[in-house]
Amino acid sequence: KEMNHEATSLPSLVQNLVKNWEIEASFKQNLADWRTVDHPNYTFAINGGPPQSAEHMLKVGTYNAIITEPNEFYSPRTSDFASSHKTFKRMMPTFAWEVTEVYSGPPQVAFRWRHWGEMKNDYVGFNDKGEKVTVPAHGKTISIQGVTVATVNDMVQLQKVETWFDPLDMFRQVAPNGIVNKEVVGSEAMVEPKADVQGAYFGDLHIGPGDAVASTKSSDDTKRAYEEMGAHRATDCPFLNKE
Repeated sequence: KEMNHEATSLPSLVQNLVKNWEIEASFKQNLADWRTVDHPNYTFAINGGPPQSAEHMLKVGTYNAIITEPNEFYSPRTSDFASSHKTFKRMMPTFAWEVTEVYSGPPQVAFRWRHWGEMKNDYVGFNDKGEKVTVPAHGKTISIQGVTVATVNDMVQLQKVETWFDPLDMFRQVAPNGIVNKEVVGSEAMVEPKADVQGAYFGDLHIGPGDAVASTKSSDDTKRAYEEMGAHRATDCPFLNKE
């Protein structure tokens, strides 16, 4: 962990909002239970791609919604929600997340983030050619960074989320020496048996199927959070178009 944000600071507020959102997207299978999003207006997009709905993310899983393009290590087309979670959570049981810098406040909250974890187990996945890819665990830290611009409403719920990052950066760190085993397999083996994703580690939290996620609605804390976020303007952000 690189950052230690004060509890009431803007980076801390943004960090908690996005952590709760990612937890809901990973573990709450009923969209009505997602409290971090403005349901009628919510969309999510990666690297300038087309906006996707919450239903899409729930169907394919968070990893497949984020790693949208097939590559030599992994393909979202050969993995479903459960098997994708199995692939990455088996490799990195803990994949922590933090905000490193916030550039602007509402309604467009722009920030830089970091995801990191230790490669404790072998990577096993299927690539763009349908090959089974295995990479031996090296026990080192894998760290990726990106930038997100999120539009929020007056309840500090996410409406539009746009994220930019290099998905291949993670895989380059998974196999820094190019030690990769590729095996041709039948199509029936490309989607592995369903994994148990009802409880798993997210950052330094363990989330089970009945665990509550902090609400972002209807409280004095929400009002103070919005006021605090509003002190930072979009003109402070180098990633937003300025008129």
